[in-house]
Amino acid sequence: MRLLTCLSLVPFSMLLVSHVKAEEPIAAVPLYTETELLALINKNTHLARVKADDCQLVQDIEARANKMALPSYQFLYGDMLAYAVCVDRNVELGVYYMRQAAQQGLAAALEQLGRYYDTGRLVQKDKALAVTYLREASSQGNLKAQLRLVNLFNQGFGSPRDYEDAYRWLFHAMVADKATHKKIERSLAQLAQKMPDSVVARARLPM
Repeated sequence: MRLLTCLSLVPFSMLLVSHVKAEEPIAAVPLYTETELLALINKNTHLARVKADDCQLVQDIEARANKMALPSYQFLYGDMLAYAVCVDRNVELGVYYMRQAAQQGLAAALEQLGRYYDTGRLVQKDKALAVTYLREASSQGNLKAQLRLVNLFNQGFGSPRDYEDAYRWLFHAMVADKATHKKIERSLAQLAQKMPDSVVARARLPM
């Protein structure tokens, strides 16, 4: 009886301490550098990385997107909002941050918005706006944008005044993948049929 009385005065957590292993503290996740984040974005692994880091950096990401207006973080936060990664889904706000990143010239944001306006994902289809975004991304050397831009021109969208630049950018792209290389050849051959031979020859000159 006396033993039970004494035990009743001891906190339950202390009775279990010898039987339950204390949880190890969660290691702090370092914030991504600009170079690291851009590499993740270009490989389209940025959302997977945020998930893998157990959503620990949401507040830091939001602060760098909103208060510091860093384009890479605006793009990341926009994608998180659009696809409900570690935050509640808000497509309108997500696209807003994508646009903010694009306005600062981030090629990945320009390409993504161009692709979305081309296909009608998250936004209404607008081929003219797609060409505008893709042209700017293409001028920065974004291969996905260059391919999509040429394909849009081949479908009859855009202005013939832009054909030469689009042909030049894609013709001089460095591509190791054979399938992509063949796709580029086909797209350029089709676009060349819409251009004078002299313009094609000029576009092929070394940059």
